[in-house]
Amino acid sequence: MERRNQPIAVFDSGVGGISVLREMVRLMPNENFYFRGDSIHAPFGTRPFHEIQKLTLDNIAHMAQKGIKGIVIACNTATSVAIELLRNTYIDIPVVGIEPALKPAVMESRHGKVLVMATPMTVHAEKFCRLMAQYQGEAEIIPLGCPGLMEFVEAGSLEGPRLQEYLKKLLTPKLLEGVNSIVLGCTHYPFVRGAIREITGPGPHLIDGSEGTARELQRRLDEFDLLTDRKERGTVVFEESIPDKIKLCRFLLERDVWAE
Repeated sequence: MERRNQPIAVFDSGVGGISVLREMVRLMPNENFYFRGDSIHAPFGTRPFHEIQKLTLDNIAHMAQKGIKGIVIACNTATSVAIELLRNTYIDIPVVGIEPALKPAVMESRHGKVLVMATPMTVHAEKFCRLMAQYQGEAEIIPLGCPGLMEFVEAGSLEGPRLQEYLKKLLTPKLLEGVNSIVLGCTHYPFVRGAIREITGPGPHLIDGSEGTARELQRRLDEFDLLTDRKERGTVVFEESIPDKIKLCRFLLERDVWAE
């Protein structure tokens, strides 16, 4: 297969990266995508740094063996600990990561309050702390670790009383302080944005980085002269360390994550 028609590898610690994959398929429908989730080791956000690094590198090596023309790390935690190593390893193809969409949140909430929902590992990672320091003077940034939230998505529990109770306990104290924007800083979280909206009401704007990541991938593929010349719609191949999750992956790809 000609290099430019090879698939783009999209990796996540579980099924959350489908929210990023959706945006890439929407933006580049003729590209082939190869998604791999490592749900057997999820959540990454509660694991030690070096373990996350090894899991990420091993999964990408597995995907690269099958022939790929680009890599997307659709996981904030894996991006924060492994992106530079991956870029130094796969120098001849674009390697794109994701990070909490803090910049657009701050731009629209200048001198207001921006709540960043993310995994515990992400909110304590050096990369996120540097990002937060970059914008701290322009808005009050409130990091909020959300242990257990991604597990709801991994279980396919995108609504219901248990999720509502969890979110109410997590968010209510922060909402009482007044919040202008909420950054969904884990790729799993867009799939429960409807449940989050039920707790927040219509006020805060919910923002995630999926669309920006898709645009960055397109830009980098063009830079490497690797955009497909295929005229027909591309394919999406799913792989999961827990094979039973593939059905959930397909469901999430079709779900309207923007429905609130």
